[in-house]
Amino acid sequence: MSRIYPVIERVLLTLWIGGLWVVGLVVAPTLFAELPDTATAGSVAGALFTVISRIGLVCAGVLLLFGWLQHAAHARRWQFLVIVLMVVLVVIGEYVLAPMISELRATGQVASPRFGQLHGLASGAYLVNCVLGLVVLVIWKEAGRP
Repeated sequence: MSRIYPVIERVLLTLWIGGLWVVGLVVAPTLFAELPDTATAGSVAGALFTVISRIGLVCAGVLLLFGWLQHAAHARRWQFLVIVLMVVLVVIGEYVLAPMISELRATGQVASPRFGQLHGLASGAYLVNCVLGLVVLVIWKEAGRP
């Protein structure tokens, strides 16, 4: 089983971090550029952000579990701290900011300053998560390897 852990970890990292970059930096901007209705583009983008958030939570959970099962938490401390920080940002974005943004959208307040502030915070958190994902990829090492 210890041989399969590194393979699964690489797949999970690819799925999560690759998904972050594709959804946030390719798909969402393309939706807004190609769809004539920004409300529809925003709804579809929001749904995709929710999907990638859930994928991230599952991937992070499995990665942290594998680290624990491999008794690698000390050797991989920085990796796991970055993943935990990424999870915190996902939770804030998905379960704090997204519902507030959705509420403003539902009441027709998309042009309000509050909507812009919340959207900016959510976008910033997402971008930080994308960068942290790259950090994880750069510092990632398999358990037992230097």
